[in-house]
Amino acid sequence: MNGARHPMPARDPAERIKSFEEVALGYSREIAREEAARCLNCKNAPCIKGCPVGVRIPDFIAKVKADDLDAAAEILHADNNLPAICGRVCPQEKQCEGMCVRAKAGGAVAIGALERYVADIALGKQYAKNETSRISDRSETSQDVKNADSSGKIIKVAAIGSGPASLSCAADLARQGVWVTVYEALHKAGGVLMYGIPEFRLPKDIVFKEIEQLKALGVSIVANVVIGKTLFIDELLEENDAVFIGSGAGLPSFLGVEGENLSGVYSANEYLTRVNLMGAYRSGAVTPVLRGKKVVVVGAGNVAMDSARTARRLGAEVRLVYRRSRAEMPAREEEIAHAEEEGVIFDLLVNPVKIMGDENGFVSGIRLQKMRLGEPDASGRRSPVPIEGSEYDIEADEVIVALGTTPNPLIKNSMPSLEVGRKGVIVVDGEGRTSVPRVYAGGDAATGAATVILAMGAGKRAAKAILEDLKVR
Repeated sequence: MNGARHPMPARDPAERIKSFEEVALGYSREIAREEAARCLNCKNAPCIKGCPVGVRIPDFIAKVKADDLDAAAEILHADNNLPAICGRVCPQEKQCEGMCVRAKAGGAVAIGALERYVADIALGKQYAKNETSRISDRSETSQDVKNADSSGKIIKVAAIGSGPASLSCAADLARQGVWVTVYEALHKAGGVLMYGIPEFRLPKDIVFKEIEQLKALGVSIVANVVIGKTLFIDELLEENDAVFIGSGAGLPSFLGVEGENLSGVYSANEYLTRVNLMGAYRSGAVTPVLRGKKVVVVGAGNVAMDSARTARRLGAEVRLVYRRSRAEMPAREEEIAHAEEEGVIFDLLVNPVKIMGDENGFVSGIRLQKMRLGEPDASGRRSPVPIEGSEYDIEADEVIVALGTTPNPLIKNSMPSLEVGRKGVIVVDGEGRTSVPRVYAGGDAATGAATVILAMGAGKRAAKAILEDLKVR
């Protein structure tokens, strides 16, 4: 009971870079129960305070210890609409596990791994159940009578985007009988879960099954609709009682250096979307992607690690360049370690100043300048300072820029009355209300690029506000 934390079993690095199969293998029943037994069931439960959606962590872990997985899943789903996803991609080490009192005594309880274990088993059971009892179409007459406000009127809500914020908001609303329609710009639902996170970290089958769970609640998903182009928020407000904007932050940031328009330069968004959602790694893909031999990834967040590890699986030698030291890397330690294991080379304390091209307009190299760390900046990280005369060139035939994203201005530009703040984020109050009546927002659209679980928390808060404002009984 007082032993060390059980590590997550993983596929061998030499084998895993040959395919896009999931790296983490998950706990077995025996390991899960042993890990669950490490939980002290603290009275104050600081781990719950570290969870953005307030999962009752000690309660669900106690059920794992007792081998009552149905009860464990019920506790999880009471607060977390996407536990199989969160168990894989949430930065637990900075959230729930970061608050665990066992962190200094054998390591924090592996809350994320236990969440994944419970959620995967429950998802498999529920998906099979839904498949045998699927109703192909829904109609007004099939809706539950509670799908109404205090006057008995049917409540309808539109959600823009099908990422974690919208999915979480839609699930909470649907459970209260609200008729929800989710609009997705791309051809598959899931948002960043589908296009931004590689298969080897988050299998698309898991996302698909979680979305099928949402549909089973009565939520409709309409793909290939670009809000602000093919349909406008004003139109949605005519047909719905409220609109939730969960369109994410899909506008990439670039370096602003010479050569950034050369062929072979990708934003991480475009690169990962081509590979993850459109299957560009497959032979004969309709949407191809350049298979570079010497790839440089700029950045050190999770998206940079995902890009670098993807390029390795496409056969490249990969160098990740970052203008600070390893201590300042914003990516999860697990992702950094996996990238190193898979052969990604880290060039630290360097910054790109130019991308070079050949006579055909393709990338041929990148010029880097050495940096030193100065005083901390506003984020608390030490600011990089250029070292004069330290530039040098390295070969490259592909450059992937992973420097973060901001909200796409399409929605803002199509609705001038919607107040936005710095970098185009939608201004909201603490419960997701915007400057426009009956319009709510949450997730990356309102915060800038953040984590899946924070987006989910925003979606849940907005759902609660919608229910209160519309007086849903």
